[in-house]
Amino acid sequence: MPTEPVSPPPQKPFLIEKKRTRFLGLTLDETIRAFFGGNAFTAVVVLALITIFLFREGSAFFGQNRESITLYRQAGLEYVDYMRTQQEEHTALTRYLFDIRLRAVKHMTEAPLGGAQKEKDAASKELWELEHNALASGPAVDPEKLASAKARVAAAEAASAKILADANAKLAAFDDFAGRYSDTIEPVRGLVSELTDVAVAIKEKYTINEDAKRERAQYLAAGMTAEADAVKITEVDFKAELAPLVGITPIYVETANGVAAAIKEVASTPPTLPVPALEERMKRFQALNAQYLASFPETQRKLETWDYQKPVPAIDTFTGFIFGKQWLTASFWQDWYGVVPLFVGSLMVSVIALFLAVPLGVGAAIYINQFASAKEQKLVKPAIEFISAIPSVVLGFFGIAVLGQALRALSQVEALSWIPGFPFSERLNALTAGCLLALIAVPTIFTLAEDALNNVPRSFKEASFALGASRMQTILRIIVPASLSGIVSAVLLGLGRVIGETMVVLLCAGNRIAIPDFTEGFAAFVQPVHTMTGIIAQEMGEVERGGIHYRALFMVGLVLFFIALLINFLAQKIVRKYRVSIG
Repeated sequence: MPTEPVSPPPQKPFLIEKKRTRFLGLTLDETIRAFFGGNAFTAVVVLALITIFLFREGSAFFGQNRESITLYRQAGLEYVDYMRTQQEEHTALTRYLFDIRLRAVKHMTEAPLGGAQKEKDAASKELWELEHNALASGPAVDPEKLASAKARVAAAEAASAKILADANAKLAAFDDFAGRYSDTIEPVRGLVSELTDVAVAIKEKYTINEDAKRERAQYLAAGMTAEADAVKITEVDFKAELAPLVGITPIYVETANGVAAAIKEVASTPPTLPVPALEERMKRFQALNAQYLASFPETQRKLETWDYQKPVPAIDTFTGFIFGKQWLTASFWQDWYGVVPLFVGSLMVSVIALFLAVPLGVGAAIYINQFASAKEQKLVKPAIEFISAIPSVVLGFFGIAVLGQALRALSQVEALSWIPGFPFSERLNALTAGCLLALIAVPTIFTLAEDALNNVPRSFKEASFALGASRMQTILRIIVPASLSGIVSAVLLGLGRVIGETMVVLLCAGNRIAIPDFTEGFAAFVQPVHTMTGIIAQEMGEVERGGIHYRALFMVGLVLFFIALLINFLAQKIVRKYRVSIG
């Protein structure tokens, strides 16, 4: 039986392979994939470089700060500051007394002065109209009306002066008490003034000696031996220099005891205020004065046990920066680098911004996503997102010229006097900066919150309608809770945008480096503040490279960097959780 021929296997068509261009052994397609696929690696490298740079420039701060605090102790400045603290606490109590006086005057004169001022304003307006008509060659002015208007203005001024004089007369006993209390600290103030000169002279001698050492080292490095030998270096004997300072301790203890006795004598007969409502503040003053007197033995113990050779623990330089309440630079006495007032300023401005931006941004996102028509979406979305394109320095100019003045004028409205902090006189403060930062944060929060709402599965909405829920019930109970994680991440990213802003806070926050007086309650939010970003922008151009101030600013930048990193990390964690829950 004949066999069938076996057909040969089909052959592949002959293809001419095109020679591909390669770069570093990769084809063009592979190069593009590697370039765009390396975003994560690039981000890690950039973060590492930023962190290394900040640590490199700021790490020497703690060593330099430790040397500064050591000199502060060795030169006797710390010793004098124990006495100065006692003096400053007495000054604070004196200011408390004068604050009580101001409140009493306001309480006694506010209503009468208001009536007199209204009468004066009315009479002044009438007088101005009469005189203006005379200058404009209008009808002849009645001399009697003119004289009557002038008499009314004079009478109103006299009435105001009499009201103030009567109030001062009623407070004469209180003024005598406050004056005698203020004078009790004079012996301590005199001693502090004399010892300050001694301690500053020791510090200057040490500084001059250190400058001479650096000068000699520079001459030697340049091979100028003769010039190096001509530089005189005299080592400072701190023990001998501090002998007059420490030797005054017994005299100070005796003086302080006399001051304490005088304060007790004055405080034993407090005056009766003509305003009963302020008696509670006088009782508070008596309690604070008792605490102040109780601190005298502790101050004396510190002076008697003070040792200029006691080493400064390394941890003190770290805690002094993280928890320090003073940022004081270029001081003839002692520089302090505490980040707390700057952090509090940044936090207050951010709280105000989020308080305004979150309801506006999230509310706008919900409206645009669930209620707005197509025309409204095309109009509103680009308008909100365009805000982020406005340069922050332009917004800062707007805050200085318009918003700050407008808020101050608004605070003067009598109908709004019930709002804490109203009226206020500082047009550049935390409130002004916070309002502008809210404007900056709204686009970020709006865009991300709207995306989160878009990511809610349509089936959630349809199921809610199928169960009979209304549109508003579906939004509030289904869509918003389902997108809550995304909304929270939007708020956190908005916070990161706000806390890293520089120009607006530098121009509009007031730049007062102090912790606001939180005893005033919400009124603290209308006080001027300074921020971490603002201090870097303001002072970096004025510092010596490599100096302690320079290093301190980099440490502030490092703190700010980690805060922003933490905020973004939390936002990303929430986003990932959100995506898993929806999927």
